[in-house]
Amino acid sequence: MFEEIKELLIETANLDNVDITLESRLKEDLNFDSLYAVELILALEEHYDFHADSKEIEQLFTVGDVCKLVEKKLREKEGK
Repeated sequence: MFEEIKELLIETANLDNVDITLESRLKEDLNFDSLYAVELILALEEHYDFHADSKEIEQLFTVGDVCKLVEKKLREKEGK
């Protein structure tokens, strides 16, 4: 899943030759601004078929946070 999310990050922010790890900070390391963040959330929601609310989105600071959110949403979806 990390590799898929990494690809979405690269596509969303047009990142070239950036070393993305789970510890990479969206704003500080990957230069994600609010527009990139919205585009990323929309891409994740479409790709993985879930909806994230604003409180969940506000808690995304690192790539690892994004992965955890997607994993949580997929678990919730499976439980339904």
